[in-house]
Amino acid sequence: MRKTERLVTTIVIAILTLTGCSSAPRAQSGGRAFPPVPVSTGTAVEESVPIEVRAVGNVEAYSSVQVKAQVGGPLLNVKFTEGASVQKGDLLFEIDPRPFREALRQAEAAVSKDEAQLRVAQANLDRDRAQLKNAQAEAARFEQLSKEGISTRMQEDQIRTASEVAVHTVRGDEAAIESLRAALESDRAAAEQAKLNLSYTEIRSPLSGRAGNLLLHPGNLVKANDDNPLVVINQVSPIFVTFGVPERQLGGIARQVARRKLTVDVSADKESTQNVRGTLAVIDNTVDPNTGTIRLKAVFDNREARLWPGQFVNAVLTLDTQTATVIPAEAVQAGQQGPFVYVVKSDQTVEPRPVVLGQTFSGKVVVGKGVTAGDTVVTDGQSRLFPGAKIVESGVSSGSTKAN
Repeated sequence: MRKTERLVTTIVIAILTLTGCSSAPRAQSGGRAFPPVPVSTGTAVEESVPIEVRAVGNVEAYSSVQVKAQVGGPLLNVKFTEGASVQKGDLLFEIDPRPFREALRQAEAAVSKDEAQLRVAQANLDRDRAQLKNAQAEAARFEQLSKEGISTRMQEDQIRTASEVAVHTVRGDEAAIESLRAALESDRAAAEQAKLNLSYTEIRSPLSGRAGNLLLHPGNLVKANDDNPLVVINQVSPIFVTFGVPERQLGGIARQVARRKLTVDVSADKESTQNVRGTLAVIDNTVDPNTGTIRLKAVFDNREARLWPGQFVNAVLTLDTQTATVIPAEAVQAGQQGPFVYVVKSDQTVEPRPVVLGQTFSGKVVVGKGVTAGDTVVTDGQSRLFPGAKIVESGVSSGSTKAN
């Protein structure tokens, strides 16, 4: 009996010993492996969210002019610097003016000659009209004398002939004057054209803008109306940005445009915080059947020259605002089943929760499903988290939406 009691006692002690030895290491191991994870958090809140349409746009000059020569000749001088800003009316090029000055002098001399000939013809007309008047008076007297039987038939014929000659002479003078006046108008037009050609030897900027690369240098022979321009000037203030949006959004855009001006923000890249703001100016009148998009055009002051023709930019058209739940964009994690966030529960443990996301704006993202206003989400330190992990807050992330 004593042997049996001692055996039972020994077995119980052994079991207790083994149980104590195995449980103690697990607790210690658990304490070392899963301490609270320091994280940053933010709070999901409801706020007014802009309804935006995003697209890739292309910057276009407000106006672009290819400067060409209208007269030919040697190019003497270039009066601007490549890539510099020019004002409307600034002198850009000088073409050798000497042949055109000579042509103008010849044209003006022809006009002076025509004016002198016209004065002579006018004097002849005045003289011949006086002679006609005298001949008509003589004819009237001889007609009366003929009735009284005093004059002879020969005298009457001579007087009548002289009167008719005077009439034809006056008509000839009038025709000569008309011809001289026509010649004078033609020579005056030639003089005006010569004057215009002379002015074309000074090529001035047709608009204010920025000059491009010089395409013809001094000393070269310029051809009139050549296909190749001398320089291209782009007006960059204001400036356009064109972009395409899906045709399904056309109705909403058209309705908003009828109510107010819509703003468009553009930036050189998605991460840029320095946006340039303009307004929607043009909705194209045709949907592109190949792409199913319609082209929009926004205008920007561009006084700081931050937009450049030909540049690709990210365009954001703001249509309206709506109330939605938003969280910091850095809270969103990518998982095999889609995006999710770690939500902090009341016991300071976390659980992963799948979310349905909307648009992103200003470091925030709209959550359509999965998170409600007031939920606390982890914004930094997610790499060390797992379902049920304990956390300790080390701070609030800079992109959080935690309320003040």
